[in-house]
Amino acid sequence: MTTALPTPPALPAFTREVRLVTTPPGLPAVEHFALAEVPLPPPGPGHVLVRNTHFLVFPGLRTLIGGEVDGVPLPALHAGDALFGPAVGEVVAAADDSPLRPGDTVSHLLGWREHALLPVTGCTPLDGALPDPVAHLAQGSAAYGALTRLAHVGPGDTVLVTGAAGAVGSLAGRIARLLGADRVIGTTGSREKAERLVSECGYDAVVLRGGTRPFAARLAEVAPGGIDVLLDTVGGEQLTAALGAARQGARFALVGALSGQLSAARRGGSAPTEIDAFRIVVKGVSVRGYSGADHPGVEAEWTERFGGWLRSGEIGFPHVRIPGMARAPQALTELIEGRHFGAVVVEL
Repeated sequence: MTTALPTPPALPAFTREVRLVTTPPGLPAVEHFALAEVPLPPPGPGHVLVRNTHFLVFPGLRTLIGGEVDGVPLPALHAGDALFGPAVGEVVAAADDSPLRPGDTVSHLLGWREHALLPVTGCTPLDGALPDPVAHLAQGSAAYGALTRLAHVGPGDTVLVTGAAGAVGSLAGRIARLLGADRVIGTTGSREKAERLVSECGYDAVVLRGGTRPFAARLAEVAPGGIDVLLDTVGGEQLTAALGAARQGARFALVGALSGQLSAARRGGSAPTEIDAFRIVVKGVSVRGYSGADHPGVEAEWTERFGGWLRSGEIGFPHVRIPGMARAPQALTELIEGRHFGAVVVEL
């Protein structure tokens, strides 16, 4: 008696993706996007078809949509283009000679669609280094790289993290603590987020922005002895104030500039601010921007350490899961408005 092999499931002939309908004059809103149904051919040689399960909503899309991509390693988005970004999913079809097989879990950069047809070289197999594949969408690599390669955080350091409730900042506090920092201070715009940063994310204190009192005065109250390290995701007045609080030899690592990137008055590719050059000189402050491309070994090192910290319970992955492709454009608007805590992930 012979047993028939199971019939592979039929591949979908169409899939859905989120497209930019028109380039917005200011910040993108829901009306600037649309769901489109598009044909889905089978994978040819050297390609695989991936069914996406989750993808990341990230503020860098504002820059790509605004078109100011000089120096950015990603292309601008034009009207009619499908959005893209970090995603995880399951291989559902592959060419016979492909090293990836149906059922493999991978990460790639073709999110914002239900299925991704892409080269094998564009996929990273996920080998179980992290207990949950979705954690591969965490943005901790930038914080870890900046704190270890540029700021060299260690015992005795007081660390300030701006934009602490975002995807990078919500991990940065615990990372700084695990690297040996004595005191970690964050900034955010709401008391609710401030409470979560202290109770969940390793922060000792949080400086609230907004209101009538100058931000620099509030920072001075929370860090009367000054700061040794800045991990900056915001720029603007927070960078200016951090320089005023810098101790001798302070190390500033800049990983973002959301004050300009998410400004309705700009196009996402600039964030001018005023800083005191005299203080940089007399305090011996180093100010460096962090780019992952300049530190190719960081990603693997971060993944290994992140996996160990997750399993030991020393760190978590703060994020919100937004259900369904149809809600993805709204999720981007909510991210820009600062409504969420941690990373924003769309779950398909």
